[in-house]
Amino acid sequence: MNYSPYEPSQAEEVIGLFTQTFSDSEGEAEGKLIGELVKELIETTDSNDLYVFVANDNNRVVGSILFTRLTFESDKLVFLLAPVAVRTDYQGQGIGQELIKVGLQAIKNQGAELAFTYGDPAFYSKVGFRQVTEDQFKAPLSLSYPHGWLAQSLTEQELTPIAGCSKCVPAFNKQALW
Repeated sequence: MNYSPYEPSQAEEVIGLFTQTFSDSEGEAEGKLIGELVKELIETTDSNDLYVFVANDNNRVVGSILFTRLTFESDKLVFLLAPVAVRTDYQGQGIGQELIKVGLQAIKNQGAELAFTYGDPAFYSKVGFRQVTEDQFKAPLSLSYPHGWLAQSLTEQELTPIAGCSKCVPAFNKQALW
């Protein structure tokens, strides 16, 4: 398995991976929604605000993660990990966890201090995320699943609350995604 930043030539394969993986697990409508989100993120997000990583097996994309900038009313460099997908037939092998570790190290190397995600605490706790509240870190939009709001420090410092609002990239600025 090879883990690396994605190449623009892999865009269609990455979009297809998200569409199929989410269709398999959550139904066709959710697969279409997430596939369209990934397409919009890749096509419209400034390159300084987007990091995409892939897991390749024999030159085939079998996993992918995206990090987009999350802006708080502070000078901290912060990213949101979402979405995450591993092909259904490759799940349960630790590929997603390894891909997330590679991605977190890469954004840390770029100066990121915090990473957030919005998902299953049981899964994301395996790669260092822990539950936080909106009193500590305000989400960009209202959360439908508040216990899925997770964060991790990428420095030696403990998580310390950040006052004020946060802002996501435009593709994520849709209440249906939160």
